[in-house]
Amino acid sequence: MAKRGKIIAVAGKGGTGKTVIAALLLKFLAEASGAQVLAIDADPATSLPSALGVKITKTIGDVREEIASPSQVFFSQEMPTDMLLEYKIEEILVKTPRFSVLAMGHSEGPGCYCLINDMLRHFIDKLSARFSTIVIDCEAGLEHLSRRTTRDVDTLLVVTDPTKRGIETASSIKRLAEKLQINVRRIFLIVNKVREEEQVKSALPGLIAQSGLELVGTVPEDEMIGAFDLVGTPILELPDDSKAVVAVKGIFEAVFEH
Repeated sequence: MAKRGKIIAVAGKGGTGKTVIAALLLKFLAEASGAQVLAIDADPATSLPSALGVKITKTIGDVREEIASPSQVFFSQEMPTDMLLEYKIEEILVKTPRFSVLAMGHSEGPGCYCLINDMLRHFIDKLSARFSTIVIDCEAGLEHLSRRTTRDVDTLLVVTDPTKRGIETASSIKRLAEKLQINVRRIFLIVNKVREEEQVKSALPGLIAQSGLELVGTVPEDEMIGAFDLVGTPILELPDDSKAVVAVKGIFEAVFEH
């Protein structure tokens, strides 16, 4: 059996900045292991590619629509399913000198995401032998885990903002992963967008203790991120001395270099 690459999933409530954390972690992982890192945007909003400065032209959702369309029926019948999906992976995988990117996108068809999630699981299984590390930017909230799109995870990083609601959601993600018996080797909490106010700092330790999650680091609120987002500059272009970059580098070193 081919050796499987390490899978890192970044999850959290919407608006916590998990995509920024995922992008910066990818930066350090790529620097450490060369171009053997794959980023998967599993959120239908597809915001990770722009944070990485990558243009996505086709997603897994697009592949799903193509396979389901009448014009593809004969082509699909003539080619074994496994071979067809291998062909489609190469068609939608975006490769850069530093890393590769795959986006889930969304389904144009009505209702259920079952097929597109099955395809994402298949793609992860196929690609895990080709990359040393896969970073998955999960869908906001609990949907990604409840659909069990991510089944085998080496490291689950749960991102929250410094609010009671955010930390309660982070705790719910941990409980759901345990309830669904998803194979997660280790789970850590990251508190993002931490402000300097003493009221925030004094309340955090108690909320974190109640979450049942191991805190691996905090990331201060970084005005540069808002400025970059305003004009569409990729997050990967943040300077090395930006507050978020410095903090995420410390998390990377604590989690992946020891």
